[in-house]
Amino acid sequence: MSGYLGKLKLSIACSVVAAALVMPVGIATAQVNPSSQQIIDALKPKPKPKLTRSLSSSPAAPAEQEAKADAATEKFVDTLRNRPARSLSTGERQQIASVSASKPRIDLEIKFDFNSASVSRGAIADMDNLGKALSDPSLAGSTFVLAGHTDGVGGDEFNQELSNRRADAVKAFLVQKFKLPSDHLVTAGFGKSRLKNADNPKAAENRRVEIVNMVEK
Repeated sequence: MSGYLGKLKLSIACSVVAAALVMPVGIATAQVNPSSQQIIDALKPKPKPKLTRSLSSSPAAPAEQEAKADAATEKFVDTLRNRPARSLSTGERQQIASVSASKPRIDLEIKFDFNSASVSRGAIADMDNLGKALSDPSLAGSTFVLAGHTDGVGGDEFNQELSNRRADAVKAFLVQKFKLPSDHLVTAGFGKSRLKNADNPKAAENRRVEIVNMVEK
């Protein structure tokens, strides 16, 4: 009898090991958000080339063109300061997305309570990492866009409003706990219009907050 039980235990143990080996990585391992230092590194301004004056009538040097683009971006961002995410027009959101493509940015999976804009208790550590990063002296003077994104489940209007409220909730947390300047945090909601994983609209990585360093000092 004892010999039979021993063989049975060994068989069960082998089955468990085999199941662990074939289990998809995405199921076996939860995604870990970046540390505060990794967030800082991702958002640090890129070194700007030195401006040079052209002696000919040739087009402006790339550095001069970049300076003009930066000035235009700063002027645009100034129109967004201290506005709730829901006040942004479709055109303004599209312009934010267009400018963001060339700016330092990072995605964070911030967990919220179900169908709510309340940051879940399990997300506090990730929010603290974000707050510490945006408070770092190396990013002082920058203006950040906090862009809320949802997954593809549900209607457009519902997800748009939910992403607006979640972006504003992240800003409120950072302002209240880390005393970050309110006018240096611009919020925008994109609903389910910009899925990170379009092949799987329900994927967790679609439910994220994108942080973009829009105006670099």
